[in-house]
Amino acid sequence: MIRNSLSFLFASTLLTLLLAGCGGSNSTGLCSCPAPPRGAVSLSMTDDPPAGVSVLFFQVSLTNATLTPTTGSPVSLLSNSTPIQIDVTQLQSLSAFLNTANVITGTFSGLSLTFANPQLVIYNQSDASLGSSCAVGTICTLTPTFDNSSSLTFSSSPFPVTVSTTSPLAFLIDFHLNTVIQPDLSVNLSATNGVTVSELPAAPMPAQFGFVTGTVTEVVPSNGEIELALPWGGLFVEATSSTTFNNFPSTACATPSIQCVAQGQIVQVQISSNVADGLPTVSQVNYVQQAGTQTVEGTIVAIPPLPLPVGETLLRVILHQNPTASTSLPLGGIASVSVWSPGSGSNTPTTFSIDNDGFTIPSGYTFATSNDLTVGQTIQVTVTPGSVTSTGAGPASGVWGPPASVSFTASAIELEPSQVTGTITAVDSGTTSFTLGAAGAPFFAPWPLPNATGFSFNVLTTSQTSYTGFNPDSFGGLATNDFVSVNGWLFAPTTGTTPNIVAQSVLMRPGPTI
Repeated sequence: MIRNSLSFLFASTLLTLLLAGCGGSNSTGLCSCPAPPRGAVSLSMTDDPPAGVSVLFFQVSLTNATLTPTTGSPVSLLSNSTPIQIDVTQLQSLSAFLNTANVITGTFSGLSLTFANPQLVIYNQSDASLGSSCAVGTICTLTPTFDNSSSLTFSSSPFPVTVSTTSPLAFLIDFHLNTVIQPDLSVNLSATNGVTVSELPAAPMPAQFGFVTGTVTEVVPSNGEIELALPWGGLFVEATSSTTFNNFPSTACATPSIQCVAQGQIVQVQISSNVADGLPTVSQVNYVQQAGTQTVEGTIVAIPPLPLPVGETLLRVILHQNPTASTSLPLGGIASVSVWSPGSGSNTPTTFSIDNDGFTIPSGYTFATSNDLTVGQTIQVTVTPGSVTSTGAGPASGVWGPPASVSFTASAIELEPSQVTGTITAVDSGTTSFTLGAAGAPFFAPWPLPNATGFSFNVLTTSQTSYTGFNPDSFGGLATNDFVSVNGWLFAPTTGTTPNIVAQSVLMRPGPTI
């Protein structure tokens, strides 16, 4: 079997919020009526995996999150009973914002979490088949079971804690996948040191809460308020004078600002660690798609050299995010994506772009044709209307087998940042670059490498690259043997066989969990 070492970070921060008294967090509109101050709990999640992960997709649903007061009934941190689905593997160097809930101030003795519906997709790089349907060198999926209980309660340090309207409070909950996954591939959340909780410094806040993608249901440009519809409920946020607006088309607005945001758009926002006027602030608002279109985000896991019609390139893509929550595009499934070059007869050519979020990509790194596609890239694909076809339902629960599969044609492909974790093996201060060794990650190679012992990336940094957890937090703080996660744009090798990553951020990790 394969033992993988993944973990995620689940950050919960208590803020001073003035939540609307005319409906609270369940209100359907942007409220302006006053309400008494309360301590609000915001939930975020990130992933802390080691190098060489062979887990391509690991999703769990958070069905319950409650704080236990010293007296009285538990207080839910979720706004409703809708589970929050989290793809842990996409949070190596980022955080995912989950929810903000109204919490009455007081002293709390513990935190309880309940998870459900784990889904696992792996690349089998072991020396043996798994079950009867997961051969060596293939991608397989399994719906594992929970051993013992799917619920966890934390009552030791840092508890008890006090929620107030003036003092921020933050928790980190680490989930180590290599520890909780058992030899029989079940998931034991109660395994020793499998899931741990710690308290973050009160101030300054250590990081932004993370990203969340939703559909704009209302926007009030005059005061910067935006309401988003998420799969698990509504979210109110506020843009400030320092918020940046990225990737909005010229048809939406002439100058990037909140005037670009319109009802029906799907946008990704980055939640800040502060509040203004009673709403969580956002540091970025990134355009994803216009109303009426269908996009999906995923990772290229293969570009098979099949005999194809002239001008067609076929991609195999693991699907990670589906902003419209369409059931025709199953998360964790594999899509066969047809990409067409200009001059391909009656087929409309696929357009290419880079989602740079205001980051300047150095010259020489392009993403303009199918020749720039490479395995390991994270891409957002705009689906040609009417082209989606289901080609496989996936295995039954508890049985290994190929993931659910679909096929469709791409009208547009946008390069998104990829996330890679590994050990720095060399640092070049002259070119402000370093070599990242991601051992045991053969699915990044453009050719089959079963049982490969390692794979390397050339990571290029710029003056815009951010650093977290180093001393100092700059390129000068990097050193060989540092265990880090890199978030950046992956480009095909310019020479030789080593792929290049233009790093948007570099995050220090404590090291692989053994």
